[in-house]
Order: sequence, then C-alpha cells, then structure tokens
Amino acid sequence: MDRSRAYVNGSTPTVLLVHGGFADASIWAEVIADLHATGNGVLAPANPLRGIATDAAYLASVARAIDGPVLLAGHAYGGAVITQAGCGLDNVVGLVYVAAYAPATGENLLDLAAHFPSTRLASALRPATFPTEDAESGVELYLTADGYREVFAADVPERATAVAAVAQRPLAATAFQERVAAAAWRTLPSWFVVATADQAIHPDAQRFMARRAGATTIEVDASHAIARSRPAEVAQHIRMAATTHMSHVRPT
Repeated sequence: MDRSRAYVNGSTPTVLLVHGGFADASIWAEVIADLHATGNGVLAPANPLRGIATDAAYLASVARAIDGPVLLAGHAYGGAVITQAGCGLDNVVGLVYVAAYAPATGENLLDLAAHFPSTRLASALRPATFPTEDAESGVELYLTADGYREVFAADVPERATAVAAVAQRPLAATAFQERVAAAAWRTLPSWFVVATADQAIHPDAQRFMARRAGATTIEVDASHAIARSRPAEVAQHIRMAATTHMSHVRPT
C-alpha cells in the first residue's frame, strides 16, 4: 500500500465505525459526538449482518467511495468485517478493534472462541428464520430479552438496555461459521480496546487477538457494549490511532 498517496481531502482520516451483531450504529452515538467535538470526520453505516463476505464487500464499497484516508473501527463481529474489508483498499490506513474479533486468514469466530473459556453468549442466543433469495430460509440469531443485559450491556443503565434489547438487529448464524478470506491486520497498523468484563467475547480471546495483530492496546473495565458505556476511552483510542498514523500520509 502506498501511504504517501495524495488525497483531495487532505490527510485527516475519516473514521468508519462498524457495529456488530445485536446492535445498530447507534451504539456509537457518544463516540461519534466525542470524535466530532475534536474535528474528526466520521461515518457509521448500517452493517448488513448477513455474513463476513457480504458485509465486508459492502463496507469496502463504503470505504472506497470516501475521498481520503480511512480508519476502520469495528465493534464485536464488526471487527471480523473490517479485518476482511480492509484488504486491498489503498485508502485504508489502520484498524481499530473495540471488544472485537480479529480473525486470521482461514479462521472463523467459532475457532477463536473454542480456545478460550466459555462466555454466556451461546446460552443467550435465540434463533429465528428469515427468507433468502433462493426461496429457502436462513437462520439469524438474537439475544434473549433476559440475556441481553447480562451478556451485552451489564454496565449500561437498565432503561437504555431494555430499549436496546427490543431494537437489536439479528446476526446471520452463518457469520459465526464463515471463514475470513484475508486479514488486513497482517499489513496495516492496528489498535485494540479490550473490555475486561465482556461476557460475549472473552477478554483473554481479545488479548490474544490484540497481541497477534501487534496492536497498540488498552484495557477498560467494561461490558461488551463498551462503546456505549465507556465512550470517552473508546473515542480517545480511536483518536490516537488517527493522529498517530497521519505522519504516513502526505496531503496535496
């Protein structure tokens, strides 16, 4: 990748925030406000949540359309999406993982989970079916109403968690099984925010992925919904990633 590329919009990266399953882009609301307050450009598209290949292709199309450097930031399953989407895009300058999956080429999310202590995620999943283009049914997964707070957002106010549980977006079951075709962290600098009270992705799994990627890492005592419960720390780490890497990109 040519990080000396001249960009029409200068060298400040647009932060592309990618949410994971059981949430929508609103999980980034306070992070977005914090980044806006310090002048960072931000986009937070709706992740389709239909599978890594489909979601990564969509995200790559969003990133490719941005006239300037892009910093990809993914939460939870969104980390797997940015891992594949960031490959082959010459305007992506780095990756930020927020309580996220950072799989290697050929890995899937079940592979990663199998090597670490179990979390409460599996027991809280509720399957449902949805129609597919070939007239058959696919399976998508929700978190149960009872399990949402415990697994996803134990440190978020209960009223807000109750709303989020009702408004959650399901993740296709195949997303856990689909293998990542390529891993952008092999060639791009990475940053990681480990949520030490996470009940969806075990903190030790997060630490392993962060070390493997050579990521600049912080740890925060927070639930899986860390972007909502500790937005200042998340925004600060994203801002550091954006600032650190700007010396590699020269504006016109």
